[in-house]
Amino acid sequence: MPGTGCADPAALDRYLTSLRAAGPLGEGTWDDDGFDGKVAALLADPPAVVSFTFGCPSAEVIRALQDAGSQVMITVTSPDEAALAVAAGADALCVQGYEAGAHRGTFANDDEPGRDYGLLSLIGEVARVTGLPQIAAGGIMGRRQLQAVIAAGAVAAQCGTAFLRCPESGAHPRYKAALADSRYTATTITRAFSGRPARGLVNQFIRDHPGAPAAYPEINNATRPQRAAAAARGDPEQMSLWAGQGYRSATEDPAGEIIERLSAIASAPVK
Repeated sequence: MPGTGCADPAALDRYLTSLRAAGPLGEGTWDDDGFDGKVAALLADPPAVVSFTFGCPSAEVIRALQDAGSQVMITVTSPDEAALAVAAGADALCVQGYEAGAHRGTFANDDEPGRDYGLLSLIGEVARVTGLPQIAAGGIMGRRQLQAVIAAGAVAAQCGTAFLRCPESGAHPRYKAALADSRYTATTITRAFSGRPARGLVNQFIRDHPGAPAAYPEINNATRPQRAAAAARGDPEQMSLWAGQGYRSATEDPAGEIIERLSAIASAPVK
């Protein structure tokens, strides 16, 4: 979902100025990432499921997608967001715990309290709001985590970091290596790369830029050339190394083997 433009242009200008020492910047401008065109494409060739993050589309957009034959899933990070998604007509919810890697799926790009739910507590709190199916996301790396979210009431799990090191993964080789590198001892939530909260491995870029304002996609657009240049020279200290809190459990096993293991667990009866 597209958001609104940066509320503090002066803070954005100061931040972009601080980035120039790291290399050429792109245009720090706002855009909606072609949202209307994407919806039109989905309506013209409907998939089984359409999933939204960073907000909830209008009831009219959801109804149009459903009428075309798609189910609509909304990523939520709080019970309040779940209630808004239910009111708009969503078919299912992706409940994203604070443990999750990469961007937080929050509806608003601010630091208001109440959006730092751990996954298990979030599943329970969302169930108090709605009986819609919940797909759990955040820190699910293997058997124990999957069993826990199924027992808590989720119907499925959405995994990301668990697959980053797979042979099939398109992640940069230095990115894959960083997940197992003893130099990277923690993840953190940062706006440094994109202007939106996202969880990644703590590297030099994050340490050097702690004060990024809420400005997405402006900062994301501006840093794109720098991130591409860092990847081209294989410099993980300047790359966005998105990862969930369970990143140390990521393996180099083929994706199919990981899916088979998780599927066997998910289909087993909960004791």
